[in-house]
Amino acid sequence: MCGRYTLFTDKLDDLDYIFSKIDDPKKEKMKTGEIFPSNIAPVLLCETNEMKPQLMIWGFPGFKNKQLIINARAETASEKPMFRAAMQSRRCVIPSTGFFEWDSEKRKFLFNMPDSNILYMAGLYSIFDDENRFVILTKAANDSISRIHNRMPVVLEPIHIRNWLTDRDSAQSILSNEGPKLISKPWDNQDISEQCEIKM
Repeated sequence: MCGRYTLFTDKLDDLDYIFSKIDDPKKEKMKTGEIFPSNIAPVLLCETNEMKPQLMIWGFPGFKNKQLIINARAETASEKPMFRAAMQSRRCVIPSTGFFEWDSEKRKFLFNMPDSNILYMAGLYSIFDDENRFVILTKAANDSISRIHNRMPVVLEPIHIRNWLTDRDSAQSILSNEGPKLISKPWDNQDISEQCEIKM
């Protein structure tokens, strides 16, 4: 699963560029720092062959609107009614500076790429009550994460971003990849408040 991630903008030119391209009245409500479900955050879409950022709410409305659905399983997303259409034509990329997972003893760890401060996650988006919302795709953890948690986000290497957004066949292939090896470090703020996720 992925129940929190980070978006720190300090000294990251790529993220500064993404933020500078956001043209949305909700920009003043955009969250940075530690991102929680229901926060407004930027995602990347491909429109007219150009990647553009757009602000969306993290989480699809859950059953009877009781909980947010924040993750979709990569293994079954193309079959689930809630995600099937989005897998076909509404794929997105979530830029971040890492994501959190908790181990069995409730210790919090930050995961990131070994050679970059930016980590891109594969997602899906849809429209609910005139609001754009996204979920993060997850898969079985590779061996760089499995000692902490059995699931991980689908992490995109930069060379795969455009194919994920524009090519349906490539997108399916990307989901079956093991994914890059990540590095982790303990997070000092041991906040273990309840995470709202329904696994789909």
